[in-house]
Amino acid sequence: MPATSEVAMLTPQARNDRVRVAILMCTKNGAVFLDEQLSSIAAQTHANWSLFVSDDGSNDDTLKILRRFADSHAQQTVIRSGPGEGVCANFLSLATDPTIDADYFAFSDQDDIWYKDKLERALAWLVTVADEMPGFYCGRTELVENDGRSYGFSPLFSRPIAFRNALIQSLGGGNTMVFNKAAKRLLERTGKLDVVLHDWWMYQLVSAVGGAICYDAQPVLKYRQHPDNLIGSNRGWRARFVRIRMMLKGRFSEWNRKNIAALEQIPADLIKPQNRQVLQLFAKARTASLFKRLYCLKRSGVYRQTVLGNIGLVAATILKRI
Repeated sequence: MPATSEVAMLTPQARNDRVRVAILMCTKNGAVFLDEQLSSIAAQTHANWSLFVSDDGSNDDTLKILRRFADSHAQQTVIRSGPGEGVCANFLSLATDPTIDADYFAFSDQDDIWYKDKLERALAWLVTVADEMPGFYCGRTELVENDGRSYGFSPLFSRPIAFRNALIQSLGGGNTMVFNKAAKRLLERTGKLDVVLHDWWMYQLVSAVGGAICYDAQPVLKYRQHPDNLIGSNRGWRARFVRIRMMLKGRFSEWNRKNIAALEQIPADLIKPQNRQVLQLFAKARTASLFKRLYCLKRSGVYRQTVLGNIGLVAATILKRI
């Protein structure tokens, strides 16, 4: 690995080839689809990667498949036991581990199929971000059934990428995220806080400090849609109905409470002053009297990516469900 100054003198493509990517994968009883995901990682056009796997107690053939993959590929594969506290905590256990070092880092689920240029496309943008600025790349996904049949794509978001959106909506799935060392250091500094989802937290954290974010309108992988993760697709009327029901039952309100509590624990010098004000106004919009809730919501400027989403946001505010 050449020194940083030498890397900077290389052409963009040559520099991309030299940079190291640590792939952070979490598994639990994923044997059915794991081989396909690992094969798609092995087929990446950017081959300078290492795989770090945190397994949360699999009792199927997951570990056997991982060990076989490690033995048959030149790239480093490290397998360890996860914290056993759920998906979010498992991913954060990897992302906040200072002993995992690389130039860039990529979250990976156990059952997707990456497009072969996923890492290459992400790195083409990430290498343009200043080293000291936290940044991440994410994108849309192609939705597939368990048997691999495609049935569409995740929604195309077009409104601005900003903390005012991140507060109430995740942008891109963690399975599409590739992030730089500055973003990882930010995760390490803020620690293993009690947050809802690792990808939503990444969006909130990086946007809060004024980092760089790229949302790719082109899909980067095949996302396998299971019955128990319907909410992840964010597509179709059934998914919308599920979200409305969750809102009425107070699920979103609890998620917002958790995320706000985590953001309030971040050192004051990290969050941009304007974003700190947005956070304070949004917190008031959740608990004040009706008219003050609506007033604080408007002043905060928070928004979702769709018209229906914003109508739902106002309705949730009126019902005190945000």
